[in-house]
Amino acid sequence: MQGFKDFIMRGNLIELAVAFIMGAAFKDVVDAFTNIVLSLLSAILGGTPNFNYFAPGGIPVGAFLTQVVSFLLIASVVYFGMVLPYNKLRARFDPPKEEETGPSEAELLTQIRDALVNKQN
Repeated sequence: MQGFKDFIMRGNLIELAVAFIMGAAFKDVVDAFTNIVLSLLSAILGGTPNFNYFAPGGIPVGAFLTQVVSFLLIASVVYFGMVLPYNKLRARFDPPKEEETGPSEAELLTQIRDALVNKQN
């Protein structure tokens, strides 16, 4: 029973659950935006873009193309609506920390050389 309790209380599981719930909630926003873009495309092109029946050479690739276009629209909404603003805010409020760097390679080689010279003397 202790193992199950440890599993449930693990931080990663809670974070994953929150991410899943937020993703499900954000799905409606992404779907609404995708519908707006598709409506604009249909107004420009004169019809709803639907490649479902596109079959060059008798190979039915239309449904796949429709899903690819939908995926690209959703990916662009997620990137430009969430990822890019998040990265900009993070860079603004949490500047990258300078890592402590040790001696350079040349300095290390100089130290090794000096240690070998001192050892020989």
